[in-house]
Amino acid sequence: MTVSYVNRTIIPLLSGLTLLVSCNQQKSDSRQSNSLSKDSTATCVAHGIPSRMAAISESEASHNFLGADDASMIYIAGSTFQMGSKDFADATPVHEVTVDGFWMDEHEVTNAQFARFVAATGYQTVAERPLDPKDFPNVPLDALQPGSAVFTPPSQAVDLNNHIQWWRYVPGASWHQPEGPGSNIKGREDEPVVHIAYEDAEAFAKWANKRLPTEAEWEYAARGGKQNSKYYWGNELKPSGKWPANVYQGNFPSQDIAEDGYKGVAPVKSYTPNGFGLYDIDGNVWEWCSDYYRPGYYKNSPSKNPKGPNDSHDPLEPGAVKRVQRGGSFLCNEQYCERYIAGSRGKGEISSGSNNLGFRCVSDEAPPAK
Repeated sequence: MTVSYVNRTIIPLLSGLTLLVSCNQQKSDSRQSNSLSKDSTATCVAHGIPSRMAAISESEASHNFLGADDASMIYIAGSTFQMGSKDFADATPVHEVTVDGFWMDEHEVTNAQFARFVAATGYQTVAERPLDPKDFPNVPLDALQPGSAVFTPPSQAVDLNNHIQWWRYVPGASWHQPEGPGSNIKGREDEPVVHIAYEDAEAFAKWANKRLPTEAEWEYAARGGKQNSKYYWGNELKPSGKWPANVYQGNFPSQDIAEDGYKGVAPVKSYTPNGFGLYDIDGNVWEWCSDYYRPGYYKNSPSKNPKGPNDSHDPLEPGAVKRVQRGGSFLCNEQYCERYIAGSRGKGEISSGSNNLGFRCVSDEAPPAK
């Protein structure tokens, strides 16, 4: 052992131990003042040169990181409306629902906001986590790589009954690599974060001191005061010759002609807000809601602040746990998935993400003043 090592390593350790012992002696000495007897080791150490632990403890005690997404929110006054759509079996019957007032994010959660969350918490999304071979007993181990589903258009027209022809599982695809390895979010900070599983959305909402919207809250907000229109923006698909939302134009899924100005996802606030001041409430990316999915739930749902059934059931995948998704995405058009029609519903298995799936949050309390 060299002298320099002793000077640099052992002596500071011994000095720290001596200081800690001194602190403990102060606490146990009945002759000390009441304030000293309540002193903590961290505070005592900080009376000299602050230790790293003391500095961090002090920082955590004096700051509240909840709500750090710094999102603008819109207050949606509660009211009664007609929920559902006669155009889709799982959205019937159309029924009267009343919701209380709540605050809603002005736009979908962005890459920049989600990056702030990850930096603050170290959170790892479902798409980034190792896969458990027990969950995939018939899949070779070398194929069990973290990733997510990426829209990959075929080169020619295909049968629309087989969605596997335009979806591909891409190892390495995640929120910060939306198209897989080699892609990134540099310059895309204002785009909605995607590849978000339900658990990921819930974790972000909790960190931000918010929650995910119920399906009823989402639909009422999306209607923007328009009670009986076919689309959330009105009765015309393309009012005044302009597309009001980021949806698919062209021959799906092989030819996106991007009449609305975007192939794929668009930055938030690229289109005119609805009557409540909410952006991209329709199209762009699907948005998670907190309700479990059951196609027949509307027949017996409560009329006041419904929160969905106690569990999920999808006849097409009886064993999968699913939550409601709303709003459609940049892949919806008249040929396939017209889920931009007002009152229509979507659904998603809770551990699955894709590059057209994101979310926004709501709150029962007013956001802190900026």
